[in-house]
Amino acid sequence: MPRLILSLLLLLGLLGAQASAAILLTPGSSGLSLNHGIELLEDIGGQLSIADMADPAVQQRFRPANGLATVGHSRNPWWIKVSLRRSSDAPAQWWLENAGITIYRLQLYLPDGQGGWMERESGVGTSYAAGRDHAYRRMLFKLPELGAEPLTLYFRSYDPAGNSFPLKVWQLLDLEQQASQENIGFGLIYGVIFALLLYNLFILVALRDRAYLWYVLATACVLVFILSMTGHGFQYLWPGQAVPFWLDRITLPALWGIFVIRFTQELLYTRRGLRWPHRILNLGALCYAAAMLVNIAGYRAEAALMIALTPIFSVSMALLSAVVRCYQGFIPARFYLLGYGAVLGSTAVLVMRAAGLIQPSNFTAYLFPIAVAAETILFSFALAYRIQMLKQEKADAILQADREKSARLAMIQASADELQRAVTERTAELAATNERLRQRELELQHAAFHDPLTELPNRRYLVERCEAALAHAKRHQEAVALLLIDLDHFKPINDRFGHDAGDLMLQTIARRLREHVRAEDSVARLGGDEFAVLISGADAERYAREIAERLLAELALPVLYGTEPLSVTISIGAALYPQHASHFSSLYKAADEMLYKVKSRGRSGAAVCGDDGELSSSTRLHVDVLNVPSGLG
Repeated sequence: MPRLILSLLLLLGLLGAQASAAILLTPGSSGLSLNHGIELLEDIGGQLSIADMADPAVQQRFRPANGLATVGHSRNPWWIKVSLRRSSDAPAQWWLENAGITIYRLQLYLPDGQGGWMERESGVGTSYAAGRDHAYRRMLFKLPELGAEPLTLYFRSYDPAGNSFPLKVWQLLDLEQQASQENIGFGLIYGVIFALLLYNLFILVALRDRAYLWYVLATACVLVFILSMTGHGFQYLWPGQAVPFWLDRITLPALWGIFVIRFTQELLYTRRGLRWPHRILNLGALCYAAAMLVNIAGYRAEAALMIALTPIFSVSMALLSAVVRCYQGFIPARFYLLGYGAVLGSTAVLVMRAAGLIQPSNFTAYLFPIAVAAETILFSFALAYRIQMLKQEKADAILQADREKSARLAMIQASADELQRAVTERTAELAATNERLRQRELELQHAAFHDPLTELPNRRYLVERCEAALAHAKRHQEAVALLLIDLDHFKPINDRFGHDAGDLMLQTIARRLREHVRAEDSVARLGGDEFAVLISGADAERYAREIAERLLAELALPVLYGTEPLSVTISIGAALYPQHASHFSSLYKAADEMLYKVKSRGRSGAAVCGDDGELSSSTRLHVDVLNVPSGLG
């Protein structure tokens, strides 16, 4: 049928004119469609080459297109002849657009000025960058400058799935302005579909409902399909290669058909009471899968025919199922009919365009994406309404179950009720006991690693924390600093004011230590009036010296005991890993020796191991190897 219609159109063109004159380009021709003035030739068997175009017999076989921009499914290549000339006031430089976006293979032949031809390869079988002369979603070619003589060029179009060749000439600035407007319109459509895809993907993750799964897959597939049809997918998603078979005009529609069929079956519950429609829909999904396999095997025309024929019965069964469910009062089926009806109409337009029954236009280019956006919205409404219905059914079932349970409970004897109360009470007692045991366990664990007076970690915690810090520092080649802090003149406070004053002093010192040490570093009370600070990180040495100077001042500030100011001075000894030791015991011993040196020099000061030159790094490492016991347990 498409071939018969095409033949009639070409015959009418032949009767109307024997040959088309060169198309005149004027200053206002930017955006002009050329299909009214081009000529077509079907290359039966694909025997012709560009060299054959010089043969008068071949030229006589060309027929005027008379506006024809598609020839539908054809196993043969088609030659398109274009002749251009310009008026004296028209620009010399023009750009030629071929809007046949999904053409499998397209070759452009331009005169090279020496009696020969320059060949340009384009189409989905060529990468995006190699198939055009300017970054545009459609195929765009820069023409040689037009002079006084007409310019004749040829296209060779081959796609068994459908040949289309809407041709326009442009001034580049006008084309870029139109491209900006097109991108805004398509961007809105993409945004609506993508937003609904994400929204329903989140719902799928939450509900794990199979209808949402097929909806998300269908929406994702059709979004990629629309990107492919508009050319934006080729431009932005896979520009560096030819369009792979799993993204071509056969595979994407087939996948979309499979996903929509599965969505239809889940949404309309075709397994329940719609046995034959359900089976026929399964057959439709198998046909789509077979079309993909046929396409992979290289039979593009047969696969395209299967894609065109399968909707005849699959869509009929989907609509029949929706009508039956509507008659049964199933509200989501109404949304389904509206959404699927819009897509069905736009798909019919696409099929007729691919078959050559209607010609490409801006209307047909936008119709399918708009219809899919509307379908996506309506299907989302249908899913939302379906979920509400399921929730209501579940709530009704729970309510009925509660009523039955209440009736059964009312029949239970009083002794059973008393037993239930006893079990409940015993369960509560056990739960309370378990909670107390858990709290006690936490308290014991806290007490094992913390000082009860200051709430600081204790010596045991410091040992484990320091070993872990040393291991981490060894792996990451960082430093560790250990500061031992002792309160000078603390015993006289206990002797003069009592242990309450001493406890207040220790608690205040602990609080000040926490306030002036970084959160990632550790503070511990080792016992009596001795504290420790463990510092880790690449800047451990620098920070240890800074914090030692700060603590000398901050910890020596008076503490009010009632109205009596209590004061102590601070002695600090420090040692560093890896300069002075590589294990905790030797690191502690080195810091303790520095603390002793400070006290022997009169207290109230800080000393870092090795600063005074008395103990070298090699000597300290030797002490570390000997692993001299530190007295810590």
